[in-house]
Amino acid sequence: MSIWWTLHLRREAASVPLARRLLLGTMETAGVDPDICYDLSVALSEACANAVEHGGDAATDDYRVTAYIDGDTCRIEVTDSGPGFRRAAPPHTVPHTATDRALTPAPVPTPAQAPAFAEDGRGLFLIEALTDHVQYRNRTGRRGAVVSFDKILKWREGAALPMAS
Repeated sequence: MSIWWTLHLRREAASVPLARRLLLGTMETAGVDPDICYDLSVALSEACANAVEHGGDAATDDYRVTAYIDGDTCRIEVTDSGPGFRRAAPPHTVPHTATDRALTPAPVPTPAQAPAFAEDGRGLFLIEALTDHVQYRNRTGRRGAVVSFDKILKWREGAALPMAS
């Protein structure tokens, strides 16, 4: 048995706990181990918060969350309509105008540790620390970024979903 769902959410801070609660409710009902539920809910919250903060402009006011539980794996994708990720640019490349700077895509994240004093930039590192596999990419043929991550699930004793397979 598999479970999947997709949400289209407004880019508002209130959407983050909504997505987290839906994921937690689904996993708890399916019988996923509470520690795994917690890890995935924190990772999802960070991905959604990034989509809310960086995922578009005034004309793009939504983002999408898709979650799949298939067998012993949970895969989550958060897709936005923002500028997406850019490949590393030469250090001398600087946007020429304020508009260029505002629309410049974020660099593709690299596995590293965020500085302890940083106020931003920890979300992607948390996602990497709490999940088994993370992928960052731009949407194909459209503006936007996709952050997807997987985690191998552990089940509570007597969980319903693994028995239904």
